[in-house]
This record gives sequence, C-alpha cells and structure tokens, in this order.
Amino acid sequence: DIAAILDEKGAMNIQILQVDNLTSITDYFVIATGRNVQAVRSLAEDVEEKLDAEDMPVRRHEGMNESRWVVLDYAHVIVHIFHPEEREYYNIERLWTDGSNRIALHFQDE
Repeated sequence: DIAAILDEKGAMNIQILQVDNLTSITDYFVIATGRNVQAVRSLAEDVEEKLDAEDMPVRRHEGMNESRWVVLDYAHVIVHIFHPEEREYYNIERLWTDGSNRIALHFQDE
C-alpha cells in the first residue's frame, strides 16, 4: 500500500526489500526517490496522511525539515524517501539487498 501511494504521487525508483532476515529492527524497507526537496516532503506527508486515515500512525519520522532523506517508521515497515543526490550517495539498497529479498511491484515496469 505504501509503495502504491508513493507511485500515485510520482515517486521514482520505488523498491521494497524484505529485510527481516537481515535485521531485527523491521521486516520491510520501502525506498523511493522524490524529484526535489519539495517532492520528498510532499511524498512523506502524503504517506503519513493516508496511513493515519487508515489508523496506522507513524511511530517516528526523521528528516522532514531538510527533506533530503525522510525516514518514516511504521514498526514492521520503514519508509525511506530520498532526494536524488542522497539516494545515489547512500545507496542503501546495496547494504540491504541479499539477492533474493526484493519484492516485485505490480504497478511499475520493472
């Protein structure tokens, strides 16, 4: 659902990684890129608003002020929304992909 919200709002390069076998902090990462600082903030706010309306409030969020890398913590899912430069620099997929844990998205051309 989070990936679909991000896609609907124009996020780029959305990926879902199942990381429960790599860490105990969460089960999934949803990673996306916004086109610019305003888009990153808008994407994060939209995810928070839509999930809050479904009675799934964010436990914690970080990075909203700068909006270069926003992290939304929903316990079993952690959402990372990046500015393009930060996405390229940090490349967190490299750290968290084990070759078999990428979840296919059905609304994007892969």
